[in-house]
Amino acid sequence: MDMQGKVVIVTGAGRGIGAAMCRQFAAAGAARVIVSDRDAEAAAAVAEGMGPTARSIHCDVASESQVADMVRQVLAEEQRIDLFCSNAGITVKGGLESSNADWQRMWEVNVMSRLYAARAVIPHMLERGTGYLVQTASAAGLLTEIGSASYSVTKHADLAMAEWLSTHYGRQGIRVSCVCPLGVETDMLDDSDPIHRYLQLRSITADQAATSILEGIRSEQFLILPHPEVLEFFRLKGENYDRWLRGMQRMQQKLTREKAA
Repeated sequence: MDMQGKVVIVTGAGRGIGAAMCRQFAAAGAARVIVSDRDAEAAAAVAEGMGPTARSIHCDVASESQVADMVRQVLAEEQRIDLFCSNAGITVKGGLESSNADWQRMWEVNVMSRLYAARAVIPHMLERGTGYLVQTASAAGLLTEIGSASYSVTKHADLAMAEWLSTHYGRQGIRVSCVCPLGVETDMLDDSDPIHRYLQLRSITADQAATSILEGIRSEQFLILPHPEVLEFFRLKGENYDRWLRGMQRMQQKLTREKAA
């Protein structure tokens, strides 16, 4: 997909990967970039820094009505949506002890928001016979996340949603990509956490992630891996699942000891 002249929506775009994606899409020639975020001020600041190509819309992606309203508003103004990037995502630490409320919020933002976006925009894309959906998941969706059970589970579901959408609509003109990075230098990395410090050893900037995403969209790859080594980790997992699990158990034990120390 060539970005020239396209109308694009990016959620969770007030900072981090989302903001970097918006800037790169605009630089690549997008006609209109919608900077969407729950933080209206952050979204407005990103859009203002991009000039007339961009505008901001406040949207909490955990609300289906807000996602649908945003899509209707953009269609009324621009008459089309070429690319919808479900980038918004959150994380909380913890395993079985994480509260039901935390699990529910993770499910709403990391999974249901993707469903809400697809419900809102796919009928329009089917009518036009073309469209593109991008979901920002995580390497945790292909592998796992040691420090957060809810993040690992919801990112697996995020990837599964993208796979289903591609399978179901791929022959009807709808292209789908799923982004699965390791550590990216955003607010989600916690310097005090040994697990996150491990991710920082391989971390990249948000701009580097956005460059990889733009390249993946241009070549219409389903799986976009800003960290190429994730593919090798995924292959090792598939070749010998039990061996891979034992390796993850050792890493869990090591990082838990470092955290206790």
